Amino acid sequence: MTRELEARAAGWLSGLVKPLPRRWALALGRGLGRTLADLDERHVAIAVDNLRRSFPGWDAPRLWRTARAVYAHFGEVLVDLIWLSERGREEILSRVDVVGAEHVRAAYAAGRGVLYPTGHFGHWELHAVVHGWVFEPVSVVARALDNPALDARLVRFRTLSGNDVIYKQHAVARVLRALKQNRGVAILIDQNVQLGEGIFVEFFGRPASTTTLVAALAVKTGCAVVPVRSEFLPRERVRLIYEPLEWKASGDRQADIHALTQQLTSRIEGWIRVTPERWLWMHRRWKTRPPEAA
Repeated sequence: MTRELEARAAGWLSGLVKPLPRRWALALGRGLGRTLADLDERHVAIAVDNLRRSFPGWDAPRLWRTARAVYAHFGEVLVDLIWLSERGREEILSRVDVVGAEHVRAAYAAGRGVLYPTGHFGHWELHAVVHGWVFEPVSVVARALDNPALDARLVRFRTLSGNDVIYKQHAVARVLRALKQNRGVAILIDQNVQLGEGIFVEFFGRPASTTTLVAALAVKTGCAVVPVRSEFLPRERVRLIYEPLEWKASGDRQADIHALTQQLTSRIEGWIRVTPERWLWMHRRWKTRPPEAA
């Protein structure tokens, strides 16, 4: 019943958002996010605790204010995805700026495929769709949503520009095939993984269990790695940013995987420090502990 109610709520929200000017839709999303923050005390507390440990110099009002801003941001992103899903290619592209396209072109020119590591930061879903139009379609590695109806809605948006979705359960073989064809693959690397499914690297001064998928594939195939992020601009615009990454294999596979995973995680931390309200602080990123700490 809960899933059916979720699907109905999504349909109702879609009908409400579609006719609105985008400015109003974004304001509605922020308002919904703040309302959810008032109702979701448990996850707001998780966000505040994560922020307190990551920014020990912050006072309590700033911690709580930022946690609420995180909800406003994700409400804004959610409603914007609904609004954008009803718009055409040219209208969406007219609202986006792209920085660092030369890094994408150089990566494809190398001929070994491209990995685009990123995190739940900014407007990551929009980034993947626009990439498919501006450059060429990519494969997006994702976990299916628990509600099949909502997952189908999200997949329809993700594939607007010709992208395809690779679910994590069958990811490695399909990603390797895409890289062999000199295609791009987008992978989120900023969430906690279970013990044995990743390695521990430093993230905001604490060991965080982190997927090695990007690093292991890069070491194995020699493919290009181009970190990507997005940021919100005035006048309801979004800037998509492709960043260069310098790394060199030493020949020690495990050391290289660890070093590259740490480098990418530190890159994401740097993005978050600039605009902490744009990241998923309510996620229990440090849930898995090193065995000695546990």
